[in-house]
Amino acid sequence: MIHLEEFDGVTVVRLDHGKVNALDLELLERITATFTELDAGPSRAVVLTGTGRAFSAGVDLRRIIDGGAGYVHAFLPALDAAFLAVFTLGKPVVAALNGHAIAGGAILAAACDHRIMATGTGTIGVTELPVGVPFPATALEILTHAYGAPPARRAVFAGDTLDPPAALADGRVDELSPPDTLVATAVERAQGLAATTTPEVFRLTKEQLRVPDRQRPAADPRVLQLWLRAAEDGTLQRYLTSLGSR
Repeated sequence: MIHLEEFDGVTVVRLDHGKVNALDLELLERITATFTELDAGPSRAVVLTGTGRAFSAGVDLRRIIDGGAGYVHAFLPALDAAFLAVFTLGKPVVAALNGHAIAGGAILAAACDHRIMATGTGTIGVTELPVGVPFPATALEILTHAYGAPPARRAVFAGDTLDPPAALADGRVDELSPPDTLVATAVERAQGLAATTTPEVFRLTKEQLRVPDRQRPAADPRVLQLWLRAAEDGTLQRYLTSLGSR
């Protein structure tokens, strides 16, 4: 589900869960546990990447449909916790986007300090509105922090996905890399960030940069209600069916 590799003080966290690293309850819990351990561990920096043709294609909607209300009640807090575990890690985190980063996958990428996307056929975008579900507040805060308020608003309302050159131009990623050197480049960037100062200074500075983002409201119960409705009234199934017709 998750593989760890060590490269000169940098831990590479590789998602390896199904064909497209879809976010289900088990993977989210593993992400949270892994990043919690890394925050307290000896690594100076972290690279987050995927396996195969996707970094992560987002939430596993079929699990949402099949799991019903009980699954959704457990899933949404786990989604929030995983996003926060990546976003609040007190060390440099570099995303190495080996392929598609869609919806929740794009949020995970945005939670990192630097985003490198492989050239090729991968796309990135937050498609929650076309799917028919609202964003958790934490996801919107992460997007706003990563993209800036106006670009984040445009990305949310457009619900589009961009190829690597367009993603770079739009600011959704910071640089592009050939696929065969993607992880090596990400490790190099992570080492560079870690080398800028002491671990204590980096951690404090990162916390200070995120102060406005930590002043979040309590979870809005309407988010849960709308996810439950989408799972039960056919909204998610219609979206999945539309993907099959493309």
